[in-house]
Amino acid sequence: MVAVVRSIDPRTGQTVEDVAPESTAADVDAAVEAALAASPGLDALGIAGRARLLESMADALEADGEALVELADRETALGRPRLPGELARTLYQLRFFAGVIRDGAHLEIIVDPAHDSPMGRLADVRRLLVPVGPIAMFGASNFPFAFSVAGGDTAAAIAAGCPVVAKAHSSHPALSKAVHAALVRGASAAGAPEGTIGLVFGREAGNALVQHPGIRAVAFTGSTAGGRALFDLACARPDPIPFYGELGSLNPLTITPAAAAERAVEIAEGWVGSFTLGTGQFCTKPGLALVPDGPDGDVFRDAAVAKAAAVGVTPMLNGSMQRAYLAGIERMGDVGGAAVHARDTSGAEGFAVAPTLVETTTDALREAGSPLLEECFGPVGVLARYRDEADLLATLGRMEGSLTAAVHVGEGETDLPARVLAVARSFAGRVLVNGYPTGVAVNWSMMHGGPWPASTNAGHTSVGATSIRRFLRPVAFQNVPDALLPDELRDANPLALPRRTVAH
Repeated sequence: MVAVVRSIDPRTGQTVEDVAPESTAADVDAAVEAALAASPGLDALGIAGRARLLESMADALEADGEALVELADRETALGRPRLPGELARTLYQLRFFAGVIRDGAHLEIIVDPAHDSPMGRLADVRRLLVPVGPIAMFGASNFPFAFSVAGGDTAAAIAAGCPVVAKAHSSHPALSKAVHAALVRGASAAGAPEGTIGLVFGREAGNALVQHPGIRAVAFTGSTAGGRALFDLACARPDPIPFYGELGSLNPLTITPAAAAERAVEIAEGWVGSFTLGTGQFCTKPGLALVPDGPDGDVFRDAAVAKAAAVGVTPMLNGSMQRAYLAGIERMGDVGGAAVHARDTSGAEGFAVAPTLVETTTDALREAGSPLLEECFGPVGVLARYRDEADLLATLGRMEGSLTAAVHVGEGETDLPARVLAVARSFAGRVLVNGYPTGVAVNWSMMHGGPWPASTNAGHTSVGATSIRRFLRPVAFQNVPDALLPDELRDANPLALPRRTVAH
């Protein structure tokens, strides 16, 4: 008997509908074979054709927008205005990548003419980036639009010329199915080949997708445990392939003594607002605040506890996340000297949880294997008090890889913030001053990765223009006659693309 993927309402914990049967090995094979067959045609669309394709997909999603938002809310309980805003970001991402590829710089074209050198006569060599082939895409539960079937990974892959086979997320399978249908409609309207965007359902289908010989790279956003399992599958293939995973991240936030003296209440309330946003289900949630000892730190703590107590009870995305959150709080509470500020939510309907604040010391934080340094997905923040600058910097030096690190500074303060940032850049992919890391801009310069376990490859990002680089590989053409070169490399540069021509 074939298992069925069900859509569950997190507000009640009840099944709403049966969405689809779990995909079989034959289903996965058919989806990947369709993507392989689509690859030449998608590449042949060229920059202009793929830009129109991305815009057509955005148009199709936008046309279905209201129905998609309603469906997303039923499956995620993320509500308004969050979901319409996230859909708007998703539409922007698709259209943004149309602009990225029209610019042409993503191809990194280099023309190095034949010339004499101290090594003798060197050949004419021309280089550009080409699509790697079909991509397996695993979306995130917490961003059902922006990091899911139509999210940034899909936009970047299709912009690069790579077909995508997405694995529907179990937290929003009905939405995944509806979004996929809109993308297929948009692709057809733009003249893209059938198989440009595929969809499979179920955990085993996801495993089979990573192992399928037709898949050339994997993009994943999710838990460290789930990502590591898929990462290992990708590496264990007879032909290992790149696995671009965004996984766990603690995202420490430092408050200097000067900042605490100037605006402890303001920063505390901003921190709690950030780590409880979306029920704390953001990969960039600032899960740790490093706060100075003393009266100003006491003001910060009291304001943070009061703010957290005032935040309402809200549902998490699914039951497994709720259970993991409660278990994580219990582990942190078992640490010696840790004080847990929380309220009872027994009897709450569905997958509801309340914000929690865990107060501790830097000594407890730095103990080997401390759960206080593990990401706990959900609305929990750890507040650790540091004694002095040496204690602060030593604690930061123990941080694992993070997507972000933030520091709040006093007016005109530079010396201590500079030392904090020098440490932070060693473990974080994005550093910020006097701000909160939740909310990631989609632009040319954004970095959304970091050393393990934040991501599996800190050199590539999952947000911004450079995310396209994950799905391209270089090819060099040596002494190839002009008539046989791709248009991008011909002497006349018929596509008027930016290129580096080496002068000799």
